[in-house]
Amino acid sequence: MTARPHAGVDVRACADRIAALQRADGSIPWIEAGVWDPWNHGECAMALAVADRAEAVHAALDALADRQEPDGGWTGELGAGVPMDAAGERIAPPEVPVTARDTNFAGYAAVTVLRCALALDEPRLIARHEAMVSRALDFAAARQTAHGDIVWRDPDPDQPLHAIDSLRAGNASLFKSFECGLRIADALGRTRTDWARARRAIGEAFAHRPDRFDRFDVDRSNYAMDWYYPVLTGVVTGLEARAHLSRGWDRFVVADLGCRCVGEEPWVTAAETAELALACLSVGRVDDARTLVSDLAPLSGDAEGYWMGWQFDLGMIWPKERPSWTSAAMVLAADALDGLSAGSDLLIRHARSDAWLTDAAEIRAT
Repeated sequence: MTARPHAGVDVRACADRIAALQRADGSIPWIEAGVWDPWNHGECAMALAVADRAEAVHAALDALADRQEPDGGWTGELGAGVPMDAAGERIAPPEVPVTARDTNFAGYAAVTVLRCALALDEPRLIARHEAMVSRALDFAAARQTAHGDIVWRDPDPDQPLHAIDSLRAGNASLFKSFECGLRIADALGRTRTDWARARRAIGEAFAHRPDRFDRFDVDRSNYAMDWYYPVLTGVVTGLEARAHLSRGWDRFVVADLGCRCVGEEPWVTAAETAELALACLSVGRVDDARTLVSDLAPLSGDAEGYWMGWQFDLGMIWPKERPSWTSAAMVLAADALDGLSAGSDLLIRHARSDAWLTDAAEIRAT
């Protein structure tokens, strides 16, 4: 792959950063000090695939399969539970991590496998990892409520499903995960109407039962991900999606800097900005997407990937970390902008919510 920057992103440098963090067993932690979860691991695998690092991708996918638990889930560390060091500058993973068996973390395996197979032009990866994807999506679907929402984690023993909250961003991500799972099933000549129904039910929950999200007096609407993820993943499309982005734009986007992670905090983050760029691309706001990615140039870490974010009140990089998944998000945004690999539009083109519940196959790629 050429070292020429794409969309202002040095794809080779980002891939080098991810590869430098990859462990001997194929797993990809956040940073040198650790922290691992299957969602961010998958994001990194996809970026490596875009950068044509086939050997590293194979190792990452095998590591993901090796860590999957018998019922299809994974135990992953929770970023919100990872403290900072005494100086408040670096991530300091605890000896005993805070973990959960997150439904969204599990479902993302479908996106990961399909994106890697397309980027590397290796359809055999789909067959090789079909069982992992099937178990992962079944794990998520088994935790869907009668109202269509999927609770964010596996309940504790004897804990009822209704005692667990459902998250907007997580459910939106699962909406895309089920789409990718259904595309994988198509490629293998399989029919998974149960996944199609689960996907449609998520969409209906967003449209008709918004009360199902943040049910326990925790309002997450101040997080940028809650704002743009329904657009990024195709839950909301067309004119409605464009209007949705416009409504939140001034709250979250800081001109010339990027996207805030949290609405009231003076902190823009590279990963959220890159994902917002993908959301913009999904509704045709190409110029906005390119501007967002370009605005992150100051966070480029001297040919070693991207810094996590910028605290603009203090005028400083914070925290002093270059997570693997930050570089991965930048690669995926550059890929979607410039078509660097086969399947570069997978994350920005979305099938209708009823696509696999009708006979009209052409609506699956609208």
